[in-house]
Amino acid sequence: MTVAHAQALSSSASRSIPNSVSPALAEASHAAATGTDSGERQLDPLLVAARERAAREGLPYAGSVSPQEAWALASAGAALIVDVRTAEEYKYVGHVPGSPLVQWQSGAALLKNPRFAKELAAKAGKDEPILLLCRSGKRSAAAAEAATRAGFRKVFNIREGFEGDISPDGQRGTQGGWRRYGLPWTQD
Repeated sequence: MTVAHAQALSSSASRSIPNSVSPALAEASHAAATGTDSGERQLDPLLVAARERAAREGLPYAGSVSPQEAWALASAGAALIVDVRTAEEYKYVGHVPGSPLVQWQSGAALLKNPRFAKELAAKAGKDEPILLLCRSGKRSAAAAEAATRAGFRKVFNIREGFEGDISPDGQRGTQGGWRRYGLPWTQD
């Protein structure tokens, strides 16, 4: 994550780390994000745990994190959240402040973006921790797999996505997801 992006994320968010993230978790994220190992930023303990879960689950990408973990990582400058929903979802449903949009699919037909990896590379380096966010965590998992095949080494999926799963009454936003947990978001 670039310094400019970290500053934009900090200044555009209405608060830093939400109450739903423990102080110890926030402190661990900050400490790991500012530490160095042979001149490079250490991999955050949350990302290490995500990698371990991914290995146990046989995921074809680096791992997955909860929305709360994603916010703690992004707030500490340890990872970049990239929204992979459609431009319409990003604009009209809302998005995480400071998160760039790189569409995995587009339009009503949800056609796969053939330039996805190239557009992602324009937003983040292949060795940077990247957290992908979609509506429910399913498209971002597919995008994480594709990004990994394209050479991105630290791509993680944000479980539950922005809106979570559909509830028994056919609604989103009550069964998990970024907004359900009261994490910062904005709408155009």
